[in-house]
This record gives sequence, C-alpha cells and structure tokens, in this order.
Amino acid sequence: MAASSALNRSGRSSARVSAETRERVLSAAQQLRYRPNATARALANQRTNVIGFVANFLGEEPNLYFLEVFSGVIQGATAAGQAPAVFALGDWGEAPARIPALCDGRVDGLILLGPRLQDDGSAWLPRHTAMVSVQADRPLSAVVNIMSDDEAGAHEMVRQLLAMGHRRILHVGGPSEYLGANQRVEGYLRAHAEAGVKPAPGHVVRAPLDVEGGREAMRAWLQRHHGRPLPQAVFGGNDAIAFGCIETLRSRGLRVPDDISVIGYDHTLMARAAQMATVRQPLHEMGRRAVELLMQRIEALRRGEPYPGPFDIVLPTEVVPGATLAAPRRTRLAIA
Repeated sequence: MAASSALNRSGRSSARVSAETRERVLSAAQQLRYRPNATARALANQRTNVIGFVANFLGEEPNLYFLEVFSGVIQGATAAGQAPAVFALGDWGEAPARIPALCDGRVDGLILLGPRLQDDGSAWLPRHTAMVSVQADRPLSAVVNIMSDDEAGAHEMVRQLLAMGHRRILHVGGPSEYLGANQRVEGYLRAHAEAGVKPAPGHVVRAPLDVEGGREAMRAWLQRHHGRPLPQAVFGGNDAIAFGCIETLRSRGLRVPDDISVIGYDHTLMARAAQMATVRQPLHEMGRRAVELLMQRIEALRRGEPYPGPFDIVLPTEVVPGATLAAPRRTRLAIA
C-alpha cells in the first residue's frame, strides 16, 4: 500500500507515507526500471484515456479532408489529456461488425468521420461507449453529429458568382449518394432560383470526390458540349474536384481565371496553398468540437447520467475569395 501511494502521481491513494519512505520507494523503482501498467490502471479507473477516430480512406490520393478534421481532433485530445487512436475501415459496410468490436474497453469513446450507414444503428451501435459523428449522412441512434451548413455554403458562393455577372455556372458535384454533395446542389439551385436565372441544361454533373474525378468529369463534359459556349465558371463539389477541372481546362489551352473561373469547396491545405477561391468548412473546428462533445458524453456515461444534448450541431461556412475567380469575360468562348 505504501509503494502504491508513493508511485501514484495523482495522490488519490488513501495510504499516507513519509517523505523518506516515498524517496526510498521511488529510488527502488528507478533501480528496478519499474513502469506502471496502463492496462491495470485503466481497469482500476474504468478509463483508458484513449479516444478512437474511425474513418474510411478512399483512393490513393492524400485525404486532405481527413487530415484537416484529424488535426482538430489531435488539438482537442491534447487539451483533454487523451490519446487519439485511428481505426481505418475499408468500407462503411464493415461498421456493424467493426464498431462494436472496437467498443471492447480499448477506448473510452469513438469519433466517426463521415459515416455512411444503411440504418440508424439502433440495433447494433453499443450504448456503453460514447460516440460523436462528423458529417454523418443520416441521424444515428444516440450519436451526437457535427456538420457544416453545406446548403448555405453553396448558396452563398453561387449567389456571389451570379452577382458578379456569371450566368453559365457548371457545378461538378460529388456523388449523389453523399448527403453533403446533394445539399451543395440544392444551394446551387436555390441561388439560381432567387436570382431568377435558370441553369443551362446539363450544368449539374456528378464526379468522385478526388482530382481524377474532377479531371475526367470536366473532360467528358467538354467533349459532350463541343462547339457550344464555354461555362463562365466551374463550381467544384470539393477542392480536389476543382483542381481536377483546372488541370483539364489548362490542358485545353484555357486560362484560369482569365477565360473561366474555378471555385472549390472545403478550403483544404491544397486550396490555401494555391490561393483557390473556395468555400471554407470549419474542418479543424469540427474535429476539436467533436472531442469536446465526446468528453462530455464519456463523463455522463461514467456518472450514469443521461446526455442532455444537443444531438445535432451545425457550424457555419464562409466564402473565401482567391486567384481562380474573376469577373466573366465580355466575349463568349466556344468549346473547341
């Protein structure tokens, strides 16, 4: 008991030891190269002080969206004295088997990044482990969700484009199975409707959320519309899509933004480095807030108290001007 008290840095042990005894214990521990057993302490304290971060990594390109959110998670975890652990899913279809397995005591809680589940998880999401999701595609049972206002972000971006005089705005959005991608299309359409401008036929297309997706979608669109007027602006469903569109346009001899403006969405590191016009999602803040909420849920579970909410938190977006956006050309260009 005396050794335990001397070695317990938190000072919560009930045993009292003299300064002389404490020094003798610490000296012996140093000579024996003693290290505390974290697993044993976790069992005693009913806390591992580890939080899990679950994400699905798609493609071979660096996932800058993940990195932005995870940087916020690291900051929040560091402030809360927690160690983050990353768990990668090959596909969200694995979630009903993988997530319950992760809730075996190795973590105190989980943050799910962009979960795309077939149901709300009420039949299989463990209730004994606190969870927070970031940008979930659907409400999840007893899971707090943090999201950004994608519809409002796209609406404001397109509203500003229309106010600048752009009328032929091509939207290369993300896949239709993604809630955020659909909300951005809704914002694009609402801005046109409010301005009394009808989008040209075929000016909303879908693409995978990576540079290659934008590159191929832009190439195919130009091929289908050969000889017709060039769009005055291209609004990418995310920054990666926008970069892919820029690559294709430049390969055709077109100048950005002199001939055509290109705008992204997310405000990732790549967009900031290139000074791309884009819509800023508070990705870092979303990760940090996710940790704060998770810690609240962990503490409520530890005390056996219900979590009072809120369960849905929507953070604002912001239009960021950049070097890829300019007023529309006075003369029309046809697609060669």
